[in-house]
Amino acid sequence: MSAQSQSPHSPHSPQEPPAQSPPVVPDAPDNRAEQKAGAAELKNLLRPVSGRLMLGRILSALSAVLAVVPYIALVKIGALLIDGASPGDGSGAGTGIDGDEVNRWLTILLGAFMARLVIYFIALSVTHFADVALGHGIRLRMVTRFAKVPLSWFTATNSGRVRKGLQDDITTVHYLIAHQPVEGTGAVVMPLALMVYAFIVDWRLGLLSVAVVPVYLLAMMMTMRNMGEKTVEMDRRLGDVSARMVEFVTGISVVKAFGRVGRAHRSYQRSADEFYDFYLAWVKPLMAVSSLGQSILAVPLILLVNLGGGMLLVHNGYVGVADVLATSLIALLVPYSLETMQNNTWSSQIAGAAALRLTGLLETPVLQDAASAKTAPVSHEVTFDHVTYRYPGADTPAVDDVSFTLPAGTVTALVGPSGSGKSTIATLLARFDDPQSGTVAIGGVPVRDIADLYSHVGFVLQDPQLVAVSIRDNIALGRPDATDAEVRDAARAAHVLDEIEALPDGFDTVYGSDTGLSGGQAQRIAIARALLVDAPVLVLDEATALTDPESQHEIQQALSTLAEGRTVLVIAHRPEAIAGVDRVIHVNNGQVTAEEARA
Repeated sequence: MSAQSQSPHSPHSPQEPPAQSPPVVPDAPDNRAEQKAGAAELKNLLRPVSGRLMLGRILSALSAVLAVVPYIALVKIGALLIDGASPGDGSGAGTGIDGDEVNRWLTILLGAFMARLVIYFIALSVTHFADVALGHGIRLRMVTRFAKVPLSWFTATNSGRVRKGLQDDITTVHYLIAHQPVEGTGAVVMPLALMVYAFIVDWRLGLLSVAVVPVYLLAMMMTMRNMGEKTVEMDRRLGDVSARMVEFVTGISVVKAFGRVGRAHRSYQRSADEFYDFYLAWVKPLMAVSSLGQSILAVPLILLVNLGGGMLLVHNGYVGVADVLATSLIALLVPYSLETMQNNTWSSQIAGAAALRLTGLLETPVLQDAASAKTAPVSHEVTFDHVTYRYPGADTPAVDDVSFTLPAGTVTALVGPSGSGKSTIATLLARFDDPQSGTVAIGGVPVRDIADLYSHVGFVLQDPQLVAVSIRDNIALGRPDATDAEVRDAARAAHVLDEIEALPDGFDTVYGSDTGLSGGQAQRIAIARALLVDAPVLVLDEATALTDPESQHEIQQALSTLAEGRTVLVIAHRPEAIAGVDRVIHVNNGQVTAEEARA
């Protein structure tokens, strides 16, 4: 069982009672609403496997009922042994043990026990396969969804959120699917069936077997008060700690280099301290009650109540010794059952929050296609027609009523101060997102209606974005069917062929694993990738900004080769980056302020 599925009151839980500083009163209604929303989303999320989960519960209930048979057999065998060994007439000799009858009950005991294990195993298999199917389905839906979301979403979204959804939240839901239907059903049905049998044996022994339960339930009711709301708050605070940790670790090299570790660490430390205060304030008042509840379920106390009271009943001739032993063993199952039910409650609350996050990812807004049938542009002229774009949550537009034309086969530079909207304009051409109004078109066809857009639009960004595969596969990323000769030609045109062949394994060298590449080499490999795709429209976003001066000349040569015969949009700050361009468009505050032609 994972730590996430442990109840805060479980003695085996690594996190003990979830603790928190006193819940802020204004947040309580939101927490309660979020708890209900989480329960509803969890139900929807599990709907595809609800039939298999029900089958698991039915099999678990059947297995739990079979658990009564061994206890019946034990009572019968005990009675046979005691009666056979005890004198029936005071002569000092027993009446003899009926071996055949004992063997018959032993066979029944072993048969029922084995049947119970087999059914239980089948039930767990059903729910585990359901878990695998659901997890695979969720991941597949996410991949399909992420393939359609705006590329700008990946920049704006914390990577920790996606990782938490794909890994942590699916793992959290795992216990609820693979274990809870079987273990939870067994934890309810088996004790109830055994208690019924205990009362059938003798109502007084039945009462003894559940004597400690009311006191324990009273203690647990006190600790479980507002548990759902506080669990939501705990999960929210843990998410904040996780996000701050990712930010801190991701930027640690930069902050250490500039001596800002203390400041960068402070945000993470503050989130961790707030969670600690929250958790401790929740735990402390519950610990005494929780400890009392666990003490009530201690094995010695249960045995003392059942064996002590049972012996008194035996002494007075109400019941037999075998009856007392059987009901005492039944009473020992109470702690396991109650603990399992607590863990299930805790897991359901945690899984509800996970289901909300998963649903949020699965419902991420996607780019919509306006035309039912995709088409291809007949020319490579690019037009921006009164384009306005506002980032989600922003007060002002990043691009405000922008209109201009890039004639086919020309090179146009976008210049302007940082934050003026240059990169946003360029990414709209590559359809990283769609504008709220206006149209971006190639050859008169809106980019949203172009079939296979990225065979028409290529881009080279500041970060070359190489992946951990071979250099050959990195270059052929946009054209996986390219031949080795075509890959070599692209590398040659990008002025990086000799450096690739000098690597230990040449084109088979795995980027980031077998050897490191300089920023200039990585950028020229990205240029080779764009050359191989051979897109007629090209976006260059500060392609030399992050490289050393020695590499810039070679990169500039590679870019010149790449730009030949293409419609190119260049984003640059440096004057040398726009030398030789046909046109310059000046941008400020998301608006085009001037256009000029170059000879």
